[in-house]
Amino acid sequence: MLDVFATDRATIDLVTTTDHSGLTTLGPLAQLRAGRLGRRLPQLLGGLLLYGLSMAMLVRAQLGLGPWDVLHQGLSHYLPLSFGTVTIAVGVVVLALWIPLRQKPGLGTVANVVVIGLAVDLSLWLLDTPDLLANRVLMMIAGVVLNGMAGAVYIGSQLGPGPRDGLMTGLAARTGGSLRLVRVSIELSVLLIGVMLDGTIGVGTVLYALAIGPLVQFFLRFSIVRLPVSDSAR
Repeated sequence: MLDVFATDRATIDLVTTTDHSGLTTLGPLAQLRAGRLGRRLPQLLGGLLLYGLSMAMLVRAQLGLGPWDVLHQGLSHYLPLSFGTVTIAVGVVVLALWIPLRQKPGLGTVANVVVIGLAVDLSLWLLDTPDLLANRVLMMIAGVVLNGMAGAVYIGSQLGPGPRDGLMTGLAARTGGSLRLVRVSIELSVLLIGVMLDGTIGVGTVLYALAIGPLVQFFLRFSIVRLPVSDSAR
């Protein structure tokens, strides 16, 4: 996922750069000044709520979680906190790591920390683990697909990436490493810690690792909100 934080411009009828996907390079204030908030704000909120739901589906399927959720679940075994509250707490800690990396949070970053945690707790309260293995497999697959779609939806609102994505791009910028290498290193480290804390791994963990990148890329083409680009950047 891409870093959408940069120095704000005084005027924002112009977006300086876009990548091939249409994501723009904007600072926190410029993200709000870019317009189309009537679509972008509901899209951000909807994406985050669906993301929390998808996390709960993977938890209830009991067939393995994504690396960060393995960590969240593992920590919840040892802390007097719900899964969603642990998700929020980890997000705050990761966000603090942005400071030495000189990353700047946007509205979407802050909303990511709070909304997903609340959404996952509510969804866990509403959902039960299916009795049949076949239904658990279907829930797992649906959870992974929904997670990819939800991630693309909130990223496509162009209001700032989540704390974990910003950590990846910040480390890549500071170390000179590739985004792929940095992302894999972070995911493996998080997964290892989660496993040591008794987080759930399984076929769902493998499926998530293999499918989430292509799914986000696929859904992003349909969900990205195009923002105006200056003539010099076209």
